[in-house]
Amino acid sequence: MKKKKKGYIYILTNKGRSVFYTGVTVDLKDRIRRHRQGDGSQFTAKYNCRYLIYIEEHATILKAIEREKQLKNWNRSWKLELIRKINPQLRDLWFEL
Repeated sequence: MKKKKKGYIYILTNKGRSVFYTGVTVDLKDRIRRHRQGDGSQFTAKYNCRYLIYIEEHATILKAIEREKQLKNWNRSWKLELIRKINPQLRDLWFEL
């Protein structure tokens, strides 16, 4: 039987914290590393979203995808409130991975 992989939701931002990008992955370290190198997505490269400010872990990638879709429909103030619950200063969490 194949082991189900965990899934992760993450939110990246730019230096000025003015743009948010919500993504999903099974390999958080690798995915964030690629974003930081400018190779993660066209959006994150265009807006220099390289700072990891939010992470959610889910039991399966399917649950994570479901949650990502939900968060992508949220407005900025709702996302900011969610982020500030775990990361009040919006500091880069990359070095804690």
